[in-house]
Amino acid sequence: MVASVIVTTALAACAAYLVGSIPTGPLLASARGIDLRAVGSGNIGATNVARALGKKLGVVVLVGDALKGFLPVLLARVALGLPAPAVAVIGFAAFVGHLFPIYLGLRGGKGVATAAGIFLAMAPLATALALAVWVALFLPWRIVSIASLGAVLVFPVALWLTRAPSAFAVCALLVLVLIVWKHRGNLARIWKRAEQKL
Repeated sequence: MVASVIVTTALAACAAYLVGSIPTGPLLASARGIDLRAVGSGNIGATNVARALGKKLGVVVLVGDALKGFLPVLLARVALGLPAPAVAVIGFAAFVGHLFPIYLGLRGGKGVATAAGIFLAMAPLATALALAVWVALFLPWRIVSIASLGAVLVFPVALWLTRAPSAFAVCALLVLVLIVWKHRGNLARIWKRAEQKL
C-alpha cells in the first residue's frame, strides 16, 4: 500500500511539474507575435501580460497559471485520494514547474498565481484569507508585488488558523521562500520607491 502511494505520488508529481511548466503567458503573447520576455519587465506572468497586452489578457494568463496549480492538486485529492503529504509534494511540483519550466530553459515566472491555484485546491479557507490580504494591500497602492508578498507572508498563518494539515504548511513555507527570492528585484525597487503600479 505504502509503495503504491509513493509510486503514484512520484508519477503524479512528474505530471504536475510538466503541467506547471506550460508557459501560459509566452504562448498567448507568441500567438500575437510578441516575445513576452522582451517587453516590459520580461516576466512571463499575468502582471507583465496585463501591461504588454492589456488587462483582459492579463486576467486570462492569471487564470491559466492558477489552473496549472489547481488542477493537479484537485486531482490528487479527489481522483487519486492521496494523503496530505503526497498532495503537498504534487502541488509543490506544479509550483516548481512554473518557476523552472522545462519548456523555457528553466526560466519561468514568479509563481504567485500558480501558488494561489495550488492552495485554493489544498486549503480554500486559508487561501480566501490570503486573498483578502492581497486585495487590502493592492487597493491603496496598486502595486502587485506588495500585495502578492503580503498575501504569501500571511498564508502560513492562515493555514495555522484554519488547522490545515502540517504538510500543507511545509509546502507553503517552501513556496514562500521561493516567491520572496523570485521577487528580490521587486523588493529592491520597492525600497527605492521605483516599483511600477498596475
